[in-house]
Amino acid sequence: MSTVVAVGAQWGDEGKGKIVDWLGPQADLVARFQGGNNAGHTLVVDGETTVLHVVPSGILHSASVNLIGPGVVVDPAILLGELAKLEERGILKDPSRIRVSGRAHVILPWHTALDAARESAAGKAKIGTTGRGIGPCYEDKVARRGVRVADLREAEELRKKLESIAAQKNVELTRVHGADPIDVDALFEQCLEWGRQLEPYIDHTGRILDRSLRAGKNVLFEGAQGTFLDIDHGTYPFVTSSNCVAGAVCTGSGIGPTKIDRVIGITKAYTTRVGSGPFPTELTDETGEQLRKAGAEFGATTGRPRRCGWLDGVLLREAVTVNGLTDLAINKLDILSGFDEIKICTAYDIDGKITEDFPMTLAEAERARPVYETMPGWSEDVRGLTSIDQFPDNARRYIERIEALAEIPAALLSVGPGREETIIVRELFG
Repeated sequence: MSTVVAVGAQWGDEGKGKIVDWLGPQADLVARFQGGNNAGHTLVVDGETTVLHVVPSGILHSASVNLIGPGVVVDPAILLGELAKLEERGILKDPSRIRVSGRAHVILPWHTALDAARESAAGKAKIGTTGRGIGPCYEDKVARRGVRVADLREAEELRKKLESIAAQKNVELTRVHGADPIDVDALFEQCLEWGRQLEPYIDHTGRILDRSLRAGKNVLFEGAQGTFLDIDHGTYPFVTSSNCVAGAVCTGSGIGPTKIDRVIGITKAYTTRVGSGPFPTELTDETGEQLRKAGAEFGATTGRPRRCGWLDGVLLREAVTVNGLTDLAINKLDILSGFDEIKICTAYDIDGKITEDFPMTLAEAERARPVYETMPGWSEDVRGLTSIDQFPDNARRYIERIEALAEIPAALLSVGPGREETIIVRELFG
């Protein structure tokens, strides 16, 4: 038995989907433990692109079972749409390969309506959410007024819940935001239909995990978003509504901390961020635009252009600490080919004081100015390389500097978007 947790070490969009897909053949189970369809994981296999928002990235491997845990919030329409596309392509032939926790909470139409209305009303103070209803759904979960996947099969209780919740939601929609109310009768019928369609997939995923671990199976836990979008450890309030760090595996999937063996932190060779919030190494000049164009830095979920900057070593060290990272996966090294010099942030200057620690408050993070170390770049194209020994000297030195700053080794290196463009340095399973 071996368990590996894959989490984002930045602000999301680090390429977690590719890494999970690459590790997939070694895992008997792949489990999502938090977030919802605000995550977009892009997989490129044999030139064909697959974008997943709810289904775990292990689905492209026919032998794996993919779990959507109780910590995930599920939009049934989005999930069913993904499942239909996977069935059409012949990838999903057996419903038993997708198991959805009956304890996962359901994103309902009033969640998406309120998400959009609140962001619009906030004006310049908006957080920059994806508008997918994730936050309002988690809000109802914590307030103990949510609807869970298993509830979709219980008509009488479901009706009572919807009527009770609608009394509050429709008041906010109509009186506060001037939006249309949600028709409870239509929503009830829609929920029953979702329950009927999801019936073959609903299961107790925690028990599946327990039995599998007892049987010596390999399990890969797939995180969504990134460390600094974590509701507790991120750049609050410019964060998502769930815990994205490795510790969330336990509550979001239903296993204890003693079951986790390795935690791999996924980072780009530079840094990106979507939406509002502090970004100390952001480049708003031609270099930032060069990174955006070369890296095709546009959100897989929203299509929004990502903000780009040099690698932030302070951010990375904090991710190592918060997640207990044991290894790194460094993505998009190929994008840096052609830069005469490459900068890497090793510390922050905050009000004239140099610190190597990520600040605790938003105000400090916004005032942080990067202290850069400049390294020589490389002109050679690294795509097609199959070993770290084949890297140009300057590229290899850059990788070594990242490892030194993080104080953990790199296990995987990515030199292109394709599954095969991944170089293994250290084994993770076993």
